[in-house]
Amino acid sequence: MNDRVAEIPVLHTERLILRPHRVSDIEASMAMWTDPEVVRYIGGKPSTEQQTWGRMMNYLGHWQLMGYGYWCVEERTSGVLVGEFGFADFRREITPSIRGIPELGWALRSHVHGKGYATEGLRAAMAWGDMHLPTPRTVCLIDPENLPSFKLAEKLGFREQTRTNYSGKPIVLLFRERGDGRA
Repeated sequence: MNDRVAEIPVLHTERLILRPHRVSDIEASMAMWTDPEVVRYIGGKPSTEQQTWGRMMNYLGHWQLMGYGYWCVEERTSGVLVGEFGFADFRREITPSIRGIPELGWALRSHVHGKGYATEGLRAAMAWGDMHLPTPRTVCLIDPENLPSFKLAEKLGFREQTRTNYSGKPIVLLFRERGDGRA
């Protein structure tokens, strides 16, 4: 763990800006987290405003305490929030334990699904992670029915390690080693 306050980096891709969250992002973030298509495989139910606010605070807190966290994903041409990507250690109660292994996560607003934004933005995030994360290994958790996320994770170099349960639901743990060449 880090004892310093991290400066949140801003990453640029051809079509996206990955930047720190701002208070003004709450409405767009809520629009994303209340969309049934977005939450379908992430808990299955829309978030309340309080949950969305807590999520943003959690993301920013990760940067301060861990030296990594989540970015707000903004479309360069429009300036609109289109998603949230990043790394976290949520200290999930899951077997096998993934504590201490940065967990890559992503969510995109449904109107941009299928445009390649996830691949583009996550490649930038993972390149940053390969240079700055404290461990050479990252993990992601995917609902077994979320085929688009499986395809994306594989494209990014993640490989299935095991199937388990989290919060009473089946989940798949996938791992990636730093510099495996696919990101």
